[in-house]
Amino acid sequence: ARKGGRFRSSFKLKRKGIEVVGEWKTVQIDPNLFAEEEFRDIVCLEELTDYKLVSSSKVGKVKEKKRKSESASQEGNEEVEEPVIPPKKKKKNKDLRSQTDKGNTTDAAEIDVLVDKEANCNEIIEEANCEHHGHVTESTSSRRDTPKKKKKKVPKNKASQAQDTLPSVATSKKVKNWTTEVLSASTNQKADVSAWKDLFVPEPVLQALSYLGFSAPTPIQALALPSAIRDNMDVLGAAETGSGKTLAFAIPMIHSVLQWQKSNNSTGRNDSVSKESHQHHDETRWENEDGAEKVTHQQDEDSGDEDDASFTTGCVKVLENVEFESDDETHTVDSHKKRPLLGLVLTPTRELAVQVKHHIDAVAKFTGIKTAILVGGMAAQKQERVLNRKPEIVIATPGRLWELVKERHPHLSNLRQLRCLVIDEADRMVEKGHFLELSQLLEILNDSQYNPRRQTFVFSATLTLVHQTPTRVLQKKNAKKMDKKTKLELLMEKVGIKGKPKVIDLTRKEATVETLTETRIHCNTNEKDYYLYYFLLQYPGRTMVFANSIDCVKRLSSLLTILNCDPLPLHANMHQKQRLKNLERFAERESCVLLTTDVAARGLDIPNVQHVIHYQVPRTSELYVHRSGRTARAATEGLSLLLIGPEDLINFRKIYKTLEKSEELPFFPVDAKCMISIKERMNLARQIEKAEFFNSRAKQHNSWLQQAAEALEMDLDDDMLMGKKASEQEESQKQKMLKGMKKQLKHMLSQPLFKVVMKTKYPTQSGKLLLPQTSVGISAV
Repeated sequence: ARKGGRFRSSFKLKRKGIEVVGEWKTVQIDPNLFAEEEFRDIVCLEELTDYKLVSSSKVGKVKEKKRKSESASQEGNEEVEEPVIPPKKKKKNKDLRSQTDKGNTTDAAEIDVLVDKEANCNEIIEEANCEHHGHVTESTSSRRDTPKKKKKKVPKNKASQAQDTLPSVATSKKVKNWTTEVLSASTNQKADVSAWKDLFVPEPVLQALSYLGFSAPTPIQALALPSAIRDNMDVLGAAETGSGKTLAFAIPMIHSVLQWQKSNNSTGRNDSVSKESHQHHDETRWENEDGAEKVTHQQDEDSGDEDDASFTTGCVKVLENVEFESDDETHTVDSHKKRPLLGLVLTPTRELAVQVKHHIDAVAKFTGIKTAILVGGMAAQKQERVLNRKPEIVIATPGRLWELVKERHPHLSNLRQLRCLVIDEADRMVEKGHFLELSQLLEILNDSQYNPRRQTFVFSATLTLVHQTPTRVLQKKNAKKMDKKTKLELLMEKVGIKGKPKVIDLTRKEATVETLTETRIHCNTNEKDYYLYYFLLQYPGRTMVFANSIDCVKRLSSLLTILNCDPLPLHANMHQKQRLKNLERFAERESCVLLTTDVAARGLDIPNVQHVIHYQVPRTSELYVHRSGRTARAATEGLSLLLIGPEDLINFRKIYKTLEKSEELPFFPVDAKCMISIKERMNLARQIEKAEFFNSRAKQHNSWLQQAAEALEMDLDDDMLMGKKASEQEESQKQKMLKGMKKQLKHMLSQPLFKVVMKTKYPTQSGKLLLPQTSVGISAV
């Protein structure tokens, strides 16, 4: 029993109907029991044969104080076993309330299942309680008390932790995820969604669109939805960045799942009605465990704690229903069999998968459809547990998905039932030499697991972008000149689209968005740092800086940190939790720098990114379009700046030729007067960064050598050490020099760089890019 959400200590067990005389003895568990999904959390089973029954009058008084809502007649007729059960009911109901209010702990849904079972089997419980003289009741009562004895300390902390952390999780989920700002633009007022009704959008989805404030569809959505929903066609969609492609495939997918549910639930409608509330709670808990834990590292740790808690409380859940689980067990097994995987979305990056999941969840808010995410960098065991709950839609990166398919996970074993397959950023996914797992997956889906009724959606901003074939290639035998049609045919062949799809191409000839202002600066390679630092100081705001290599991102991160710019790095060598955390921080801060490789180039919808700087010119035209597409999204203004060094000229000319730019890119205006002090600061920062980098590298190298020598019991030669062993005097001299340089830089940074205090924005086409904090300055202009 619980008091104030916490478990009581063991001595109070005696007041609950049983006085312990003998010892608890371990009972062997039948291995077949673990085959059932609900029994997977059993820790152990103990039984007590030597005990005394205590008179129920004392217990009745305790119960009377606790539960005043009970009628007097019930209290008078209590049996010895009776006091044990109602407090447990109370505990469950209390947990259930906290689950709906606070955002659900990891084991809340399982408690939910118990409440359902208890409701169904109420009569059986009462009959069992009346026969407390029999052996059956003795064993159940002893089993019921078993977990209470064992977990007298742990759950106290866990319960209080859960209560303390849950409200913060609920709020932090709203604040922390970078998609939240987009998805909750106008949640206060419900929008008029009459414009969507002609597009055959299902009613629960219309409700969600109204809640999100999406009053009208974008052009790609308006063209794709009727063909996908009404005509059940495959769709190839090319539309510029920030045009709403995610909902163009999410809504038809949700419609397809709802149609499948409708056709399958018509036979067992009564069952589905009785389980509706359980399904709803299961869904909300699902979102919290799977969505929140993967988006923020803090919540990930919390969910880990909750998993531990579920192991300690596992006995209660399972043992309580030992005697009457047979009917329900078969029912749940059947319902699992009836829930195959219906929708699969494949994305090139983990961050994009996280974002797509949040968009689908937002639109499927009122449908009860479950989604799951399978990406690398996260615990595979957690993702397997999530799959065990049979989500209808899975969003995945090819690597982790293929791993789980090879392991023959039950939910991924029957892909013949798949109704929708989506390949987001398809041109990148089917590139030669990339995503080997994808080609293996597509092979399975189009051969042994082929479903003729399956719909395929292929989307990208650069789907129809064609490179001019070099003449040396065209001179070869059987050489084909690549045009839009042949590119799409090749893509359809790789993906496995067999019928005639609906092809939608809304891209401009230039491929970039109309509201994007594109500029460039020509400079030497070593001068790029100066211009980057100049731009970040002169034009504050949300800026993404793209580089071609991880080493470059690391170096820039060190440099800008020394210069107090507080950059946030993002690259493939970072831990996944840190990657997501940096994205969230970038979305929260109004003036911030994200230094990233091309891992963040595709698909990410970070709100209000004002500038994109290409520190190194991208290697392909597609990458240029996608990088630049992180700004100027959904009809807002944005600026793209190319820093072109001598080694970048070849790539720049290729991009210029492919995108068929009608006029030269304008040069970015730079105030030459400021550049002298910019160079002074940057050169000093470079010296500090070089010294610190060399020191850290030398320490790392030397400590590794010393550890290896100690392990092999060898003497280490000083010549093998990096930087040789410096004397204490030399070392202190180096430290003094470093300190002096840092002091000098600190003084430089404290001086104002620009004569005019008011900072400006680079004027875009319509001059709409305004600084959030300088409204006074703008009016003065």
